[in-house]
Amino acid sequence: MGDGVSNVTPVTEFLLLGLPEDRALQRLCASVFLLTYLAAVAGNLLIVALTSADQRLQTPMYFFLKNLSLVDICFISTTVPKSVANTLTSGPAISFRGCAAQVFLVIAFAGSEFALLLAMSYDRYAAICRPLHYGVLMSRAACVRMAAASWLSGCVYGSLHAAGTLSMRFCGSNIVHQFFCDVPSLLALACPGEQRLEYTFLVGSCGFSFVCFLLMVVSYAHIFSTVLRIPSTQGRFKTFSTCLPHLSVVTLFLSSGFIAYLGSASKSPSSLNLFISALYSLLPPSLNPVIYSLRNKDMKVALSKIFGEKNDTEI
Repeated sequence: MGDGVSNVTPVTEFLLLGLPEDRALQRLCASVFLLTYLAAVAGNLLIVALTSADQRLQTPMYFFLKNLSLVDICFISTTVPKSVANTLTSGPAISFRGCAAQVFLVIAFAGSEFALLLAMSYDRYAAICRPLHYGVLMSRAACVRMAAASWLSGCVYGSLHAAGTLSMRFCGSNIVHQFFCDVPSLLALACPGEQRLEYTFLVGSCGFSFVCFLLMVVSYAHIFSTVLRIPSTQGRFKTFSTCLPHLSVVTLFLSSGFIAYLGSASKSPSSLNLFISALYSLLPPSLNPVIYSLRNKDMKVALSKIFGEKNDTEI
């Protein structure tokens, strides 16, 4: 056993072979990825600009939304540009350090997004269930601390998993059946017995994430209870409608992430796994701006100031 371990050849690079083998399909996937990436970046940059410039949007909810958009830009920029570049240059290789950096960044930004979604659920709880104390609970300083904690927790989360995954020795193939480096795909390439540290981190982080998810559920349980006590139907709907965008984003993020990582852990890579991973990487950053702008009156007013002001003055 000792000889087998000592004869393991150090891995200096991985091959990202998640895209279809057919060259035409690869280019089609790369085109879809690139267009979706550009749309996601443009949409999130627009939200960052609106929430920074418009005085109506200088509230805790939009402060967290701005941070969420920044995280989404970083998250999608970690995976898609490299995949598109690999396809255009016919080179699927990524260095060991590049793979380590990608693991860290993907998990860091995903963790930061989850933490921000938790902070946003607390904001909705404070606004609906504790309106008289909202100014104190969600003061500027409190919001900055929560945002900073979200970014920091994501970085810690990413550092642990990058260290745990890439401290392993890898046996045999260096082919990653994915279009970016992720933990489940790399665990499948590790030598037997090398995954213990990363499994420990996975169990710990899953437990912590579950506690955060429970806190989110408790927040919404209080919100539902408060909304149901509002006497008028119109009042109930108006109050609860402020939570719909956040609930939609949380559902999209958690469901796509859960399904994607179940697929990545599969022993038999397939086109379905690639499709699910693409949904996880592309959909939340692309749809979050749409979800928050379509049903949000303040966002529509801010948009109209930029794109519709000229038409309004003409009328």
